[in-house]
Order: sequence, then structure tokens, then C-alpha cells
Amino acid sequence: MQYPNDADGAALAQSEAIAAHIAAAIDAAGGALPFDRFMELALYAPGLGYYSAGAAKLGPDGDFVTAPEISPLFGRCVASQCAEVLAALGGGDVLEFGAGSGALAAELLSTLDALGRPPERYLILEPSPDLAERQRALLAERVPALAPRVHWLPAPPAGLRGVVIANEVLDAMPVHRFCVPPLDPAAADPAHLAERVQEVLVVRDGDGFGEIRSAPVSAGLAEAVAALDLPADLLADGLCGELNLRLAPWLALLAEHLAAGMLLVIDYGYPRRELYLPERRDGTLLCHHRHRAHADPYSHLGLQDITAHVDFTAVADAGTAAGLDLAGYTTQANFLIGCGLDRHLSAATDDPATLMDLAVGAKQLVLPAAMGERFQVLALARAAEAPPAGWCGFGLRDLRHRLIDR
Repeated sequence: MQYPNDADGAALAQSEAIAAHIAAAIDAAGGALPFDRFMELALYAPGLGYYSAGAAKLGPDGDFVTAPEISPLFGRCVASQCAEVLAALGGGDVLEFGAGSGALAAELLSTLDALGRPPERYLILEPSPDLAERQRALLAERVPALAPRVHWLPAPPAGLRGVVIANEVLDAMPVHRFCVPPLDPAAADPAHLAERVQEVLVVRDGDGFGEIRSAPVSAGLAEAVAALDLPADLLADGLCGELNLRLAPWLALLAEHLAAGMLLVIDYGYPRRELYLPERRDGTLLCHHRHRAHADPYSHLGLQDITAHVDFTAVADAGTAAGLDLAGYTTQANFLIGCGLDRHLSAATDDPATLMDLAVGAKQLVLPAAMGERFQVLALARAAEAPPAGWCGFGLRDLRHRLIDR
């Protein structure tokens, strides 16, 4: 097992404790765990997992930065889209999943208030008690007059009307990992493919962890892989990948609670036909530790993030299956520009130095080599009528046609 050289005693103790917890879970399961269960424990085990323990995760002192920390312009642009939805509904709430540092919540609240569309409530579902405390402190400092509107909840409220925001949430949702050995093209049809699927299981390996490939032990995994309808030429050389079997139940639960409004999913990923390609034959699993990305989920346990790219076709399919309408899909760059990025930038300040800093952050948000093309935005809606010109975030370039599978 690997630990960071600069880990202090508390970090080392936490990592050893989560390793022991996972080892016990493996033993209790008979010697092997599906990867999604390992990932769930590594990230969310109460008091021990990466998102449940107290170390800094975001910003220069953490492991990665998200768009709200890069620039306040991100939150101001998202607020423009929220304002349109709240106007269409005649008011409502904003619900944010996993509010991170609280920077997005603070920017949304202040910008929506300035636009004359403050949410009736700002609701946060945060699995990390430590992050929730940091959010409370930041909001009390940045938007004290609006902080009383903020409430932390354990689950979505029934009859929700408003906007639901999932910014970099789905990439950290536990995934199953699968492999398909090289297949003769004649055996690549779904009827035969399900019989060849292998599941990646996590096992103990000395004082650390490793993995094996096995016949699937997770219900529905083989059938879900076959349903991807991957092309025969890709399967001919074999491939490994990730599947989020928790996505459809999550969206179904959310749809059950959303009476009217919009869900905005913002994350890195691709439509399915662009996700499963030869260059990603080994999957997209990625870990983040001290601003370094790598592909070893068994190192730095409890001290690193573990993510996988989002299949946005799966998000669209699961959302529409749950009764929501696919209201828009585009890149982050198109979304932010459509939401008035230039306008928000020019109105931000008269100070040249501050304006230059904001412009640098804006470039990170929209440049193709940075976040502009790697991150995508998808909207699912119910009983929310778009303005005559359409929703602002998707008016510049709506890419819903890219979600259609082969």
C-alpha cells in the first residue's frame, strides 16, 4: 500500500483505518468486493472515506479545483440559467448536490438576489459533515443576509419546484468496472456478449489491495454491458470500462421528488459513442491527489478522489425513462457563453488588474484544452416552459443530437 511521503500522522492514521475497514468488508464478502462497493467505502465510509473525513479537498491546499473555485464567473453564468427557470416557474428553490467549498452556493445566491430572483430556499445535500461545516462558514461570511435561506437536507424534499444542480457529482458516484476479452466479430452481438463480460473485483493483496476479473457477481452488469451495443471492431481487441448502475435509480428518485423545474448536470464525460473508443480501451478511471492525476485507486486510500467519466447518453436515457424531458445538452464553453459570460465579465469590475484575473479564469472555463470541451452540461426538465428564444445556456449550440447512440 502506498502513502504520500508528506502525509502527517493524522492522514496516515486515517488511511490505515479506511484500509482496515475495506479489508474487513472484503473478508465479510468472501474474499472479493465489486469495485463500486470498494469505491463507495473509499470515498464515503462514515468518518473514514475521502469525502467523509476532514482533510482539505478543494483549492490550492487540497487535491483538485472545480469551476466555482477557478472563477466566480462560473456561478454567475449558472445563476443566469437558474433565473430563467425560476422566472418560468414563478419562483422556487435551488437544490445543490455536494456543494463542495460552498463557493458555487455563495455566487448563485448573491447573483440571483442581484437579478431579482432569489430562491425561496437554497437546499444542500452534502454527504460530508466536514464540508457542510465549511459551507456554513463560507456562506455566513460571503452572503450573511441570504444565509438564512440555506438548509442542509439528507434527501431531496417532496414536491420540489426549482433548479437542481449536480456540478461534478456524477463523476464521483461509485461505478462498476468491467472487461470484455477480445471477441470474434461474430460473437459481438448482445446475445453472445453478455456471456463474455467479466467484472473487476477488489481483493486483498499482501498489506494492500489488488483486483481480479471474474464472472459478474453484480446483478444486471452483464446485461447492461451488452446493452451498450458497442461496435464489433472495438470489441475485437477487447476493452475495459466503467458503468454507473446507480445512475438510473438516482435519477428516478430525483424525478419522483421534482414537481417542476430543471436538473442541471455539469461534469466531464462524453456521449456514449465518444466515450467507448480505442483510446479509452482501458477505461476512464482517474484519481486525484495533491493536484496530481493518476490511475491507481488502491494508493492513498481515504486521501484521494476516485472518479470516472460520465456517459451522458446514459444520463439522458435514464432521465427520460424517469419521466423528465431532455431540455438541452452542450459543452461547458457553449453553456457559459450562452449564459452571458462576456456580459458578466465586463460588468464585474472597473479595476484592470482584477479584470485581468477574471479573464484568465474565464479562459480556463471555456478553452477547449482546459475545461471548455472536456466538461459538458445536460438539462432535464419537468413542467418548465422555456422562454421563446429557448433556455439561454443551450441557445448558442444545442448538441442533443450527439446523445443519439449508434
